[in-house]
Amino acid sequence: MKRSLSALLILPFCLVGCNDEKVFEQEMYMNMVALISSSYHNNFEEVLPLTGEEVTGYISASVGGSYPPDKDLTISLIEENTPFDRYNWSLYDADTRLYAKLLPKSKYEIPDYKIVIKAGERTGRALIKIRPDGLSPDSTYFISLQAVDNEGLEINTKKNNVLYKVMIYNQYASQAVNSFYSMTGLQNGAVTAASKQLFPLTQHSVRVIAGTESYASNETSIANTSMILDIAADNKVTIRPYKNLQITQVDGNERYPNTFQVEEFFGRKFNVFLLSYTYTIGNRTVEMQEELRMEVR
Repeated sequence: MKRSLSALLILPFCLVGCNDEKVFEQEMYMNMVALISSSYHNNFEEVLPLTGEEVTGYISASVGGSYPPDKDLTISLIEENTPFDRYNWSLYDADTRLYAKLLPKSKYEIPDYKIVIKAGERTGRALIKIRPDGLSPDSTYFISLQAVDNEGLEINTKKNNVLYKVMIYNQYASQAVNSFYSMTGLQNGAVTAASKQLFPLTQHSVRVIAGTESYASNETSIANTSMILDIAADNKVTIRPYKNLQITQVDGNERYPNTFQVEEFFGRKFNVFLLSYTYTIGNRTVEMQEELRMEVR
């Protein structure tokens, strides 16, 4: 009688223990997929060169579990803007002037809206063709994508979307890393110095504030105070207005001959612009001769 009672008491514990073990094993071996991104709003940042041509990027996914999948896993993608809208609202509230933008449809193509993770592998990716020329360095651009449930596919609900962030760079400046150049030179004949940020526009052109004008991140200020530097194949620089600025390039100055060069000193490398120009804002005309210098790696 005692033996029977003991067996009956042990049986429930055995059943509970066996069930827990099965659940644990299922979780261990479950092939759950996730889109690869940072932990911050599920961003994935792609910094692309301005080449004048189409460039490629990728959306990637990974699969968890104790072992790689024993069959191909296909993750379908759709363009879903809800996470993008949530991103803008959470960062900028109702100040739409600061909002990020969706990358224009004319600037990209996704040939196949799916990611395939091959049997025995942990990751897969989908190709994106991007045409970054013409994008503004003052705007943040995203492609907002979401993974869609396929039959039998487990998707991590916290990593089921990605905000694919497109940024641009060229040899002279980058949108991803602030490109501050040290400026030294002469302003109306007086010695001057400042720090000036350059912004990439095309493969061989950048935008910068004229002289020692104050930089403000708004369209009106940028339009009224900015100039463009076009760098030719022979490293000659042409200076022209970005929009509204009245500016004239001054050639013939031996010390500031309107050129670009890369200088090397003891293993360190520097981008160097030597510029000469005059500009007018309102009733004020400024004569500038300046050197812009930034160490590059």
